[in-house]
Amino acid sequence: MAYSKQGWIEKVFGHKYAIDAKRLGDDSLLAWSNLGYWQDQYDDYPQACQSLADQIAASIQLKQSDRVLDLGCGQGASLLHWLRYYQIQQLSAVELQPECTKRIQKQLPQVQIHCGSFLNLKALQFLNSFDVVLCIDAAYHSDLNSFLNSTSLVLNSKGRIAFHYLMWSDAWRECSNLKKQQYRYLLKSADVNWQNLMGEQQLTQKLIQKGFTEIEIQDFSEPVLNGFAVYTENKRMERKRFDLAQLKIDMTAKLCRKLYQDGLVHYIQVSAVKN
Repeated sequence: MAYSKQGWIEKVFGHKYAIDAKRLGDDSLLAWSNLGYWQDQYDDYPQACQSLADQIAASIQLKQSDRVLDLGCGQGASLLHWLRYYQIQQLSAVELQPECTKRIQKQLPQVQIHCGSFLNLKALQFLNSFDVVLCIDAAYHSDLNSFLNSTSLVLNSKGRIAFHYLMWSDAWRECSNLKKQQYRYLLKSADVNWQNLMGEQQLTQKLIQKGFTEIEIQDFSEPVLNGFAVYTENKRMERKRFDLAQLKIDMTAKLCRKLYQDGLVHYIQVSAVKN
């Protein structure tokens, strides 16, 4: 069987956004696959992932009557969470990984799941626009301009949006060119284009330009970046084998640790209302 270069890479390493949730502590069929929001507990991966989802839900006051679009839903744990704990009646989702979308279609037939990029939502031809668009731990892989252009098209007037992104700290401006070059390659290893990142003022202005108000930016660097790094370090002590899947997790944890310790990049949660 012949594979394209990209196909060969995915055959060996898995999809670039896929992570082995079982290694992290979630062996369910519709598993979680985000960095988690870690508070006092450093021993329960599904709980931390659910907590990150709850943080995003709270930021836009998610309610049962909302028409909800979940972008980059991964293996589907967030969809199950919205259905079970928030009783969302009208739920749609977009996911890039075909295997995930097939599994979700089978396990959650009540969800309108689309396989594709959330940067081209117009092409997916949704029947309705949405009251809420949310994206857990995924939007920072994209250019913010493209992300907001795409989501604005499917969001109702006065609709709410919430997502996670990366943002430069004030200290970034004082960095040497050598340090900036180092970060260019560090972020590229996580499929993040450093040129897409901006400071808080610039990010806020971008949202205003795109017609959003009631903008709230929360810094989650400590509970997310540091929390995931600490958890994986603890898990490493009980690891039974090492392979490419484990390498991917370890490299992600090391990056989280460095970003948190250097303090040049903040992991943020953004919520806003469409004008």
